[in-house]
Amino acid sequence: MSTVGEAAPGTTAGTTTVPITGTTTGTRRLGGRSLGLWALLVLATVLPFLLSGYRIFQLTQIVVYAIAILGLNLLTGFSGQISLGNGAFSALGAYASAVLMSKAGLPYWATPPLAGAICFVAGYLFGRPAARLEGLYLALATFALSIVMPQVLKLDTLEPWTGGTQGVYVTKPVSLLPDLISDDQWLYFFCLGVAIVMFLVAWNIVRGRTGRALVALRDHPIGAGAMGIDTASYKSVTFGVSAMYTGIAGSLGALVAGFISPDSFTYLLSIQFLVGGVVGGIASIFGTLFGAVFIELVPDLANKISESAPWAIYGVLLIVCMMMMPWGAAGLVHSARAWLARRSTRRTRS
Repeated sequence: MSTVGEAAPGTTAGTTTVPITGTTTGTRRLGGRSLGLWALLVLATVLPFLLSGYRIFQLTQIVVYAIAILGLNLLTGFSGQISLGNGAFSALGAYASAVLMSKAGLPYWATPPLAGAICFVAGYLFGRPAARLEGLYLALATFALSIVMPQVLKLDTLEPWTGGTQGVYVTKPVSLLPDLISDDQWLYFFCLGVAIVMFLVAWNIVRGRTGRALVALRDHPIGAGAMGIDTASYKSVTFGVSAMYTGIAGSLGALVAGFISPDSFTYLLSIQFLVGGVVGGIASIFGTLFGAVFIELVPDLANKISESAPWAIYGVLLIVCMMMMPWGAAGLVHSARAWLARRSTRRTRS
């Protein structure tokens, strides 16, 4: 047995042999992830110039859904709070933008951050008392919120602002470079820019001290409280941040659709967000992109397969996805990456 300071066989005395395999593997993973993100960004930039107007609309909807699902993932995937009411905050953000544009005369680009701020306050105020609830009880409380919101929007007292059951029209943005890009392309790039900012913010939250505290709350709530983490404050703020993300998505969605009504924000929208989060990976940042693609494109695919029973086809496709990807698309990618890493290690050793 060698002691400290002795030379290992085949080395010079006084030197220390440090394995670099882990560092090399981590560097490769980081480089591969960065390369993948740059490739995705290039693809997102090029696609609008290759697609028709309707396809650009669908692509923009995917970006909007990704922001909303990301907000739900921060709440459910990282802090462990189950929510079935994020569709209500999407409605609040959409109507806030519509009112700010029509009544206050604000430009369209100023409304998403203001709508997000309004939804943050609403989400925090709702999350403060709801922090005492957990599991199914919290899910039912948020589900009640998604049921109540459409009915509130139909009240006669709010009709001057919400339009009641008839809804309201929202002025769609006009391209500032009409000779280079169309109005649809301009709106897509505007939404894409907002999405990039929101994803960067979420990435920093998850990788920082706040993200570690949220994971501790999710996995070991009692231990997190014993370590000095203010569980009620973290849960409330996370609820507010999730509502802010969903509200910004609702604001952008109103600009994309050009029309909003209470029936556009039923409880089915909240369930749709949850489906996208689970399919993409409920504790994943970039898995939300796959979830957004699923909830936007799969219903159209199901309708093409069977016009008489599209939701039955949708359900079958959802079941297949869950059986093949029990941890979502992000889990499938992670498993494939781990398998490739093990295979590469075996080849190197041999």
